[in-house]
Amino acid sequence: MSILQLCDQPTATVALGATCAEAIQTMLDRRVGAVCIVDGNGRPAGIFTERDVLRKLALSGLDPHQVMVRDYMTSNLDLATLKTTPGEAFAAMIHTHYRHLPVVNDNGVLLGILSIRNLLQSKIDELTQQLDSIEIAMSNDAPGGD
Repeated sequence: MSILQLCDQPTATVALGATCAEAIQTMLDRRVGAVCIVDGNGRPAGIFTERDVLRKLALSGLDPHQVMVRDYMTSNLDLATLKTTPGEAFAAMIHTHYRHLPVVNDNGVLLGILSIRNLLQSKIDELTQQLDSIEIAMSNDAPGGD
């Protein structure tokens, strides 16, 4: 399965010129924990997460409507591509302590944001299917069965 299939669609983004309030409102509207900040060409310039809100903005006394998201986003991004496997993405997220990983095409244009929640839900679904299959197989082999 492609990691892009695991991403929430459409991707939550705001422009590089957005305020923190606009980024926060986008996260609330989309019910996600991060927005990707994109430049005029659709390339990720940074990511703004719930952690950024809490660590950088919440107790600063600044008005989120007056400060620019580019000043509070995380700009040193790790990126995934369509060639990145879910396992590789998961390992990278665990290693870096990130919960969100932007996915870009070969030209660096944003395609989606993979969240650790998406990866975990996919694994839970896979394991549930395996358990259901085992349960069916075992019930078919039970005494008195055909």
